[in-house]
Amino acid sequence: MVHEHSSANRLSRSSYTERDAHDEDTALSLAPRLAYFAGVARHEHVTRAAQEMGVPQSTLSRAIVRLEEDLGVALFARRGRTVSLTPAGRTFLASVERALTEVERAADSVRADADPGAGRVAFGFLHTMGSETVPSLIRAFRADHPRIRFSLVQNYGEAMLERLRAGELDLCLTSPVPDAPDLVARRLDEQRLRLVVPDDHRLASRKRVRLAEAAEETFVTLEPGYGLRRITDDLCAEAGFTPRVAFEGEEAETLRGLVAAGLGVALLPPPAVARPGVVELTVTAPRAVREIGLAWLDGHPDTPPVAAFKRFLLSRRGVLLA
Repeated sequence: MVHEHSSANRLSRSSYTERDAHDEDTALSLAPRLAYFAGVARHEHVTRAAQEMGVPQSTLSRAIVRLEEDLGVALFARRGRTVSLTPAGRTFLASVERALTEVERAADSVRADADPGAGRVAFGFLHTMGSETVPSLIRAFRADHPRIRFSLVQNYGEAMLERLRAGELDLCLTSPVPDAPDLVARRLDEQRLRLVVPDDHRLASRKRVRLAEAAEETFVTLEPGYGLRRITDDLCAEAGFTPRVAFEGEEAETLRGLVAAGLGVALLPPPAVARPGVVELTVTAPRAVREIGLAWLDGHPDTPPVAAFKRFLLSRRGVLLA
């Protein structure tokens, strides 16, 4: 029974694949002739349609005949050079006009996105850069490019890199700086990390601390997969211990709240606004920093707005976080 069911499934998948390929072949053969068909239908005259579209009349006539042959139905009733739609032609025209309208809208959209003065940039960045760094960058960029639009995405590093690969982002600011054959990445700056402790903690009266002094503490961290979590784990290993993690989250400011509540300590970048209830200590050893890099898909052509914003970001190497 199971064997027969499996065989049937394999046959079903095979049939679906063949049908899908056939549908794709049909679309490829029909697509170039749809605009010709709509033009003849609009004028109901082959000569006038050919003149409007700037194609030889013979080319237009052959395209319509071939279209009818591929569909297996007559789209026009012919009286000399004058034609009129058949019932099948009217049905087909309604769908063709919708399809051509969608194509025109898509063309207008991509042209608008690529407009040098008013195009669009899809830009991703880390959550911790969203409250201050990115708004300041965009404000400075738009001083010279006031009409360029942005689609902004906040996420953790690996998720943004996947969106780069999927073509959903043009550029992203991430950490650590990725090293992958399909991506181009440039180091822009580095950000010092601090050991954040509750304001009544035994280390709270200090200004500086060696990370090894927190070896027995409970840590609150970002979830695995986040760049800052990997950096935290690596720094603790360099200091000679594995952190005991009590809570994992997705936002640095949530972690600060957990620290303020006395639930642990954390390694975090500086906050945009000081938070009460915590003390932020400089880590003297090991050197606690995270590198911030700009990444984009290798070989992916830039539109003029994307190229302009990329040049702007690369020009801020070393002062990105200033």
